[in-house]
Amino acid sequence: MSDEGPSPALLARWSALLTRCGATADPAPYGTELLRRWAEPQRCYHTAAHLTAVLDEIEVLAGHADDADAVRLAAWFHDAVYRPDRSENEERSAALAERALPEAGLGRARTAEVARLVRLTVTHDPSPGDRNGEVLCDADLAVLAGSPEAYAAYAAAVREEYAFVPDETFRAGRAAVLRQLLDLPVLYRTATAHARHEERARRNLATELDLLGA
Repeated sequence: MSDEGPSPALLARWSALLTRCGATADPAPYGTELLRRWAEPQRCYHTAAHLTAVLDEIEVLAGHADDADAVRLAAWFHDAVYRPDRSENEERSAALAERALPEAGLGRARTAEVARLVRLTVTHDPSPGDRNGEVLCDADLAVLAGSPEAYAAYAAAVREEYAFVPDETFRAGRAAVLRQLLDLPVLYRTATAHARHEERARRNLATELDLLGA
């Protein structure tokens, strides 16, 4: 985000979503606070651009979800708390949703589903039949299927977020993450995302893993 303030387009998407979900409070202050978080200076990849990309991918996959609006809400919160030097970001992001959504007037059941989905992004491994989880995880991992140039930019941004980590330590940790993803039976659970992304994403992950070991 620039110094000009939150994106009006993103704020409009947030306000429309919260209104559709039955919010009784003004959505704008909540959206402004979320976008402030997404614009924090420690972020290089986990920015409002990533949020936008995930939201856009959810629109492509929305027909696979049981509650597409819960998935959209989870996208807004899934990296709302992000500190590269901490391991509890997903839990803290879920807890933020559990505080903010009831305050805005959303119901208990949808709030619980949003928090569950945010926590699922720790593993990106939804259970069979978890249609909401499949859509969120597929949307979050869509970046892995970019062009070689786009994937390289993504990988470089992730490295920049972890600039405080020595190279050898980063390579080992990053390689473990890549192997965990490659070991999944499938990266993308929805038929649409699998057809669009699986082959290219696996090729990108394998290439990065090879480069880390070079």
